[in-house]
Amino acid sequence: MKKPSNGEGPFGLGFHGPNLGYVIELYEKYLEDPQSVDDEMRMFFEENGSPFQETGTLSQPAQNTELAVSAGQLEKSLAAIKLADNIRSYGHLGANIFPLNDRPVEETLFDLNTYGLTENDLINVPAHVICTDAQIPLRNGKEAIDYLKSVYMGPIAFEFNHVYDASEKEWLRRKVESNSVRASLLKEEKVKVYKRLTEVEEFEKFLHRTFVGQKRFSVEGLDTLVPLLDEIVSESVGDGAKTINIGMAHRGRLNVLAHVLGKPYEMIFAEFQHAPNKDLVPSEGSIGISYGWTGDVKYHLGLDKQIKAENTTVARLTLANNPSHLEFVGAVVEGYTRASQDDRSASGYPKVNLSSALSIIIHGDAAFPGQGVVAETLNLGQLTGYDTGGSIHLIANNTIGFTTESHDSRSTRYASDLAKGYEIPILHVNADDPEAVVSAARLACEYRAKFQKDFLIDLIGYRRFGHNEMDEPMTTNPLMYNIIHQRPTVKELYGKQLLEESSLSEGEVKGIQDEVLAKLTAAYEKVPAKKKTVQIEDMNPPEFVDKELPFISTAVSIDKLKQMNEELLTWPQDFKVFDKLGKILKRRTDALEGNGKIDWGLAETLAYASILADGTPIRLTGQDSERGTFAQRNVVLHDHTTGKAYSPLHKLQSVNASFAIHNSPLSEMAVLGFEYGYNVFAPETLVLWEAQYGDFANSAQVMFDQFIAAGRAKWGQKSGLVMLLPHGYEGQGPEHSSARLERFLILAAENNWTVANLSSSAQYFHILRRQAAILNKEEVRPLVIMSPKSLLRNPLVASNGIELSEGEFKSVIEQSGLGENHEAVTRIVLATGKMSIDLAESLSKKEDMDWLHVLRVEEIYPFPLTKIKEIMSRYPNLQEIIWVQEEPKNMGAWTFIEPRLNEIAPEGSAVSYIGRRRRSSPAEGDPNVHKMEQARIIEEALTRKQ
Repeated sequence: MKKPSNGEGPFGLGFHGPNLGYVIELYEKYLEDPQSVDDEMRMFFEENGSPFQETGTLSQPAQNTELAVSAGQLEKSLAAIKLADNIRSYGHLGANIFPLNDRPVEETLFDLNTYGLTENDLINVPAHVICTDAQIPLRNGKEAIDYLKSVYMGPIAFEFNHVYDASEKEWLRRKVESNSVRASLLKEEKVKVYKRLTEVEEFEKFLHRTFVGQKRFSVEGLDTLVPLLDEIVSESVGDGAKTINIGMAHRGRLNVLAHVLGKPYEMIFAEFQHAPNKDLVPSEGSIGISYGWTGDVKYHLGLDKQIKAENTTVARLTLANNPSHLEFVGAVVEGYTRASQDDRSASGYPKVNLSSALSIIIHGDAAFPGQGVVAETLNLGQLTGYDTGGSIHLIANNTIGFTTESHDSRSTRYASDLAKGYEIPILHVNADDPEAVVSAARLACEYRAKFQKDFLIDLIGYRRFGHNEMDEPMTTNPLMYNIIHQRPTVKELYGKQLLEESSLSEGEVKGIQDEVLAKLTAAYEKVPAKKKTVQIEDMNPPEFVDKELPFISTAVSIDKLKQMNEELLTWPQDFKVFDKLGKILKRRTDALEGNGKIDWGLAETLAYASILADGTPIRLTGQDSERGTFAQRNVVLHDHTTGKAYSPLHKLQSVNASFAIHNSPLSEMAVLGFEYGYNVFAPETLVLWEAQYGDFANSAQVMFDQFIAAGRAKWGQKSGLVMLLPHGYEGQGPEHSSARLERFLILAAENNWTVANLSSSAQYFHILRRQAAILNKEEVRPLVIMSPKSLLRNPLVASNGIELSEGEFKSVIEQSGLGENHEAVTRIVLATGKMSIDLAESLSKKEDMDWLHVLRVEEIYPFPLTKIKEIMSRYPNLQEIIWVQEEPKNMGAWTFIEPRLNEIAPEGSAVSYIGRRRRSSPAEGDPNVHKMEQARIIEEALTRKQ
């Protein structure tokens, strides 16, 4: 090993801090046993000797320019290095990050006695051994240790030891130790922050005294959340972001709406007055507020804002609507953001510009570790199909959840500890230090821009009032609130600081206060007076929502279908598709000819191809969506020799729309929320989420209940999301049999979505094309499909080319060969999905069935009442109307269907049920029992009463 040149540190190599400590430790091992170090280091020590020569003084260089030191002083240097390393790793334990000073801080770990050191010992250690990145001169080890304490143990504390990437960790260390994290604010910047804090505080106080006793979930105690957001938005727009999406729960939401997004005070006051007035929306159109017909409470509502500079729109700022399920909106906002970053205007996967949009997700300190959707959402951060270039996460940490203190709500020291598993750098910031908060915002933005990864700021403050303004916190948290009641607000603390440093005068403080109060008062005076008698309007959906979907032609010419099928079955000559799969796919070559059979998978692929050809982008995700859970899709092929992937849907001629398909992580809640958010922000895109099995939807129930089913009624938030939920009783036990059809029907009202259970591949083709065609219409609504399992390859489900090229979607299908003798029919059996096919298979073996007609209800909601009533009217001797299903009586569609059939049943006919009895479990665990029950149901349905 070549001897290094002089003047670059102890070895001429620039060793310092942790690196120097490591080299010294290696040398000690070398002295004990030369074979204990690797060959390169052993040769180095043999050639160069000790890092230090035995001359008794640190300041006297040896002849070979190495520093001279005694064995005792070497031990002190190692101890000093260990202390420095512990300050870097654990300085947060002793940092000034809790405004209430109600938490014990670690002292022993940073006590010199713990390391056998004195101040004099440190004075005799060179400063460069401890720290080399300080921008101020450090004369010795004591000054270096004091300096490290000042940067690691102040109002900003750092945790990034868990970040494995060496370049990221080194970048963060240098930022901290050069003290470039702490922003040096100009006077005008300080005044701007103080003015914002005045607006935040006075807004809350105005609401408190004007609307006594009304809930508002005040931000007070975390007032600096608003300037923190201001800074992140400003920095991000400056870095080129065109879209910024914010997700947060209700705490502080009104203040964020008013000050970060610019929602007019008068609009907020009108909502408190229960006299919301849409005329109060600014006329210039920079504020976008959508309304549903049933509405939501004011602290759940979101807002769109166009940030403008010199009359030119620079960026779109969105606060997502959010119910009280605190953390679930985070996944939705991530979907918003990826949709903003994707360019879907060309074939292939969308081209992603991660710098064009940013998501800011504000968490609660109890909810961040408490709700599993947070971990699911964090896990999306570095995945190809979900990466948004890093989100900035903020924990609005008021150190209490409802009435529960931290020691009862989590098993970790910090609320933020979950993020360590995802290697996310963490800053803990004292919320009562506005300049530290601004500094944290700038570092977060700089890190995100450089590394395009998540960053977390734990903003630690308190909550000045109870969970809501009607709670009395002294009954449950007296010690904490005794401190809070005596503590000045952050505006008061910062105002005092600025007065002392002459950044503000008393007159300027009063002027700011008067200006803010005048603005609040003027806004309140614009609000219509609350009337003693208020005329309450009916909360009915608009006409375009209430009416049926318009007829849309979904047929595709046979020539186009054949051309697309040929392209779909073409891949490069050197691409080696697995032989077995290749043979299966090649069987599709003649599927569109004559009586050829188009199975479910081919019908779906042709639907996607034709939708792309119409100019509509597609995004499909799910846990096995590339192949399909049941190996039915295979739209992404893999070379079995190289592993290289290829999708024919990316190579279609004359297509200028993207096709994105991604296998998702093993998550339902966050992934479904992401796809819903993507669809809301990219409404022109056909977005589909496929559950591996339908009952996996159980794990995403909040998204169905709070967002997808009710989002338009509450917030006017449109969605055309498609959900594919495999459903069908195959004798495989209670899990994976049922997609819980009944739950979607319970939520079905006001044409909020379409719920379908189909019995042919042509029906699937046409309903997908219909869904794509309504995406940009006011009538758009989500689509829930109970997708098949065993039916995927059932010949009775396959269709021919004519059904695709000349057909259309039918909400009801009549069983062919039945119901032709109108006088003879006495029973009509109705079924849906797989049950329809089971009945059809049994009917093929029976004769003399003139007395029976069977209807397949393909679209269960909206229920095709008029169509079924018209069919029933043909049969004058109808006596029985029977609903047949494979699910237990308390599940499936029966309870939804029964009142509707009774409504249209002709006089003299009775409505009844055939199926499984009421059960607590969806299905039997024994396949033989399943077969016996299924046979009984079919036999009863197809046997005439004697």
